[in-house]
Amino acid sequence: MALKFSIITCSDTRTLADDAAGAALKELISKEGHELVDHLVVKDDKEEIKSEILAQVNKGSDIVLTCGGTGLSLRDVTPDATREVSDREVPGFGEAMRAYSMQFTHRAMLSRATAGQIGTSLVINFPGSKKAAVENWEAIADQFEHAIEMAHGGKHEQAK
Repeated sequence: MALKFSIITCSDTRTLADDAAGAALKELISKEGHELVDHLVVKDDKEEIKSEILAQVNKGSDIVLTCGGTGLSLRDVTPDATREVSDREVPGFGEAMRAYSMQFTHRAMLSRATAGQIGTSLVINFPGSKKAAVENWEAIADQFEHAIEMAHGGKHEQAK
């Protein structure tokens, strides 16, 4: 199942040219045979992030990956923006990413990353560093297709 992804890097300092985490996610999306709808950079501004998340969902993205803005700096507002535009939270993605990343650094516990559902689309917060973004992809990517299938009304297999 090919999915449609968008990447929104949330940063006051990065541009597309130096967005290593976004570029790594773009490569992973392509490697898995998925489609990239858009890749852009927005400022660490809650209203701008909210607006762009909704724009990417409206463009038909199944999954919107945000990159950056998940830490404890007062400018890190990506999880807050995600919660505000989501119909409901999907906390397991953030929990799984933190648990997986704890194997590599205990600083993973400082991540506020979350995920939410908007209609049949998912928004998932990734960290802004390339290394951490790749690790977080490894932690959850095997659930993307099933999650979108369920969001579209798919059914779980019945236990025998």
